[in-house]
Amino acid sequence: MTDALTTHLATHEWVLADGATGTNLFNMGLSSGDAPELWNEQEPDKIRALYSGAVDAGSDLFLTNSFGGNAARLKLHDAGHRARELSRMSAELGREIADAAGRTVIVAGSVGPTGEIMAPMGPLTHELAVEMFHEQAEGLKEGGADVLWAETISAPEEYRAAAEAAGLAGMPWCGTMSFDTAGRTMMGLTSTDMVTMVDGLDYAPLAFGANCGVGASDLLRTVLGFSATGTERPIIAKGNAGIPKFVDGHIHYDGTPELMADYAVLARACGATIIGGCCGTTPEHLRHMREALETRPKAERPSLETISDALGGFSSPVDGTGENTGPTRARQSRRKARG
Repeated sequence: MTDALTTHLATHEWVLADGATGTNLFNMGLSSGDAPELWNEQEPDKIRALYSGAVDAGSDLFLTNSFGGNAARLKLHDAGHRARELSRMSAELGREIADAAGRTVIVAGSVGPTGEIMAPMGPLTHELAVEMFHEQAEGLKEGGADVLWAETISAPEEYRAAAEAAGLAGMPWCGTMSFDTAGRTMMGLTSTDMVTMVDGLDYAPLAFGANCGVGASDLLRTVLGFSATGTERPIIAKGNAGIPKFVDGHIHYDGTPELMADYAVLARACGATIIGGCCGTTPEHLRHMREALETRPKAERPSLETISDALGGFSSPVDGTGENTGPTRARQSRRKARG
């Protein structure tokens, strides 16, 4: 049976995903250090509002409030035994909003990293990681998620475990990694390494890509790296809304809605098919992104200079492979300075 995301991709040049989960929940009153997943039970109307905010802004796909919904992370809140239940709740609320949208909206079951270090350096074995991801996957499946969505992964071993868990659950899946260390993931993978890994999986994702990281410029440089391999698999770009800064005791992202509109069309030109935002991205950002994707013609693949001029300089001179160089963040563009 063809899944909802594959069907949608077959008839659309691009798909607008959602924005931030944490940023928007903090704006609704979530306290730092609290488990957002507990709000699936305690504050269901706020989770509905989170999902509706993305849908009303034009998103074709949104992620469930289950990023930290695995047993390892929930254990920190004395809720490790509730991983499956809380994941199911997040998807049920998502299904409710998607089904009432009056158009096709895809519910993507968010699966974040375990927060543990994989063996042999740490205590997390492959088998245990698969078990935790599978438990969460089954909950998301029961709740009505259309697709699983592993995100912000750094270790290739954890990505492979998520793939195996999706296969055990019989669910289509997508998976993104965070390239936040001079163009590499924290565990050292480059964009090229990720493509090689994805192509070698027994249960490959429908789409793959990058999310979060440092800033939008860095993320698009990674997307260019994916595209340069010649992959035909849909690419995901979910960049932060600007650069995080600590202001008055809170993390603030300086990317304006106008900057994120530029980011969206640049992401499409870089080769991304599924385009969204990550930290700092609000419904207002998404509205501008939707309008830009709908009204601006698709451009040729941009140069690194074009990206930095529009979105700001890169945080490192290379993309992790040592082959590409670009302006560092010391060379800020006029547009960036407005953020």
